[in-house]
Amino acid sequence: MNEIVSRKFIFFAGKGGSGKTTCAAAFSLCLAESKQPTLIVSTDPAHSLSDIFGTKIGSKETKIMDNLWGIEIDPEREAKRYMETIKEKMRNVVSSVIVNEIKRQIDIAYLSPGAEESAIFDKFIELMEKINRPYEKIVFDTAPTGHTLRLLTLPEILGAWIERLIKKREQAISLMRMASAVDRESETGARSDPVIETLEQRKVKFEMARRYLVDRKSASFIFVLNAEKLSISETERALSLLRKHAISVDGIIVNRIIPSRDDEFLRKRKAVQDKCLEEIGAKFKGLILGYIPLLESDIQSTEDLRKVSGMFTNLFA
Repeated sequence: MNEIVSRKFIFFAGKGGSGKTTCAAAFSLCLAESKQPTLIVSTDPAHSLSDIFGTKIGSKETKIMDNLWGIEIDPEREAKRYMETIKEKMRNVVSSVIVNEIKRQIDIAYLSPGAEESAIFDKFIELMEKINRPYEKIVFDTAPTGHTLRLLTLPEILGAWIERLIKKREQAISLMRMASAVDRESETGARSDPVIETLEQRKVKFEMARRYLVDRKSASFIFVLNAEKLSISETERALSLLRKHAISVDGIIVNRIIPSRDDEFLRKRKAVQDKCLEEIGAKFKGLILGYIPLLESDIQSTEDLRKVSGMFTNLFA
């Protein structure tokens, strides 16, 4: 637990409905009440941080309580903002003759797969740059597993893509320089190319994010799952993919552990769950394992959340 608490960025991931938002919120509350300025970030389109904390949290950083702020990233809003930023930059780079065509292509790109993930990751980077200014910790309540995997692997994928774009642009600049023997204006434009400058800036930011994600001293990844076959299989596949991208997972939280009861139905359900718990122990051996019991009611207030937060003290013992 102390190792995870020492990290700057803590990601909670898992299957939809596994309880990762509750765990992320409880962990954030634990950090805040230990006087560590903390930001909790939701990237799940079905935001529920506002419901859990009983306060309105939107697309801007909002203070929830002492040492705790929250933000719910709106993928559609961020994608629109992202595209408008690109349009503005292109307006100062390309010929006025093709500006309208560039805008049309960007509008089409807005509807393409991956546009929202790319925009959200830009927001990720913006928030990551705020570490220690003013937040000591940033906790990410991520979208369901598939979305999260695409998001976390973006730095490596887009980093290589940007590198290729820079090389293509440099080739174009080289041709401009060859033409400059008869066209001095082309030579002037080639010396300081805003397209390359923009791409280089994005490359640096993606490299920074990548360094954070693969550095176990900076980032911690925790998967929340239920003791069920589908949840176990999905988590196993997710861990395998993240490892391929050199991203390590520190721990597993098994949520909603059924208590021992005399009720026949619960006894049967618990017997099935116990087999899944054995499978979890075997498949995720070597990871920190934590267990949260099935609660009597839903989390409906900060006080309810504080009960779960209290469990984090010895959760990974």
